[in-house]
Amino acid sequence: MADKRFSDILTRVVAELTDPQSCKELSHQYCDGEPLPSLADLNEIIELCRAVLFPGYFGYSHVTNHTIGFHTGVNLERLHDKLSGQILAALYFDKRKEAAHYHASEISARFVESLPQIRQQLATDVVAAYEGDPAATSYGEVISCYPVIRALSNYRVAHQLHLLGVPLIPRIITEMAHSETGIDIHPAATIGNYFTIDHGTGVVIGATSIIGDHVKLYQGVTLGAKSFPLDAQGNPIKGIDRHPILEDNVIVYSNSTILGRITIGRDAVIGGNVWVTEDVAPGTKVLQKR
Repeated sequence: MADKRFSDILTRVVAELTDPQSCKELSHQYCDGEPLPSLADLNEIIELCRAVLFPGYFGYSHVTNHTIGFHTGVNLERLHDKLSGQILAALYFDKRKEAAHYHASEISARFVESLPQIRQQLATDVVAAYEGDPAATSYGEVISCYPVIRALSNYRVAHQLHLLGVPLIPRIITEMAHSETGIDIHPAATIGNYFTIDHGTGVVIGATSIIGDHVKLYQGVTLGAKSFPLDAQGNPIKGIDRHPILEDNVIVYSNSTILGRITIGRDAVIGGNVWVTEDVAPGTKVLQKR
């Protein structure tokens, strides 16, 4: 009797969960030959990128000056192949099917070509993290241990893919770092050189944020948007600049919130637990009143 009751429940629930109206916006209709992006493959892509960008620290650890060329070449071939497949899946997901195979391979090659530039930027981030933390004992410790380097390696990879016009995948890659480190950086944000986040947990950097060089954030900082303007139908207007601009040499201390398209001027310091919604002049200190 119990088995019969469960069978009836199962039949009813299957019918409810597969009703077209029930899953209208929540299901993806697979078409033969159109792959979906794979989280497992994207994880491998990030590990390959880290192995190429930080040889010996990530990936195969027995890298020497004599073998680095071999290991880098093997990793880049694997990276190009895996990334081409994931870009292809993303293009299909975005309904951009025309010549998708060619475009996926071409974009992947252009991404590989950008890796030396990405490494140069990450090298400045490592320096900023090391020089900005008295507790840091070496660059190697920063690369191996600091969550900001893991988050920024994902962000800088994702940002380059975003610039190359790849849909979906850049956001997945930065959300992977968000899950790993607690640092949430949108791939469309623009971040200069020598950037660091001390501790890191709880930092949010919105999509249209612009961050200059030598900027330092502490844990819990939000670079966010105010209430969204609505169109005539009451829907949020997308694609507008809605996040802050932080000019060079800005420091923002822990748990401060900076909202809207405002500018924090060069050399400004934002103290901890401060709510900022207006422009801050260069060189200004914004602190809580006693």
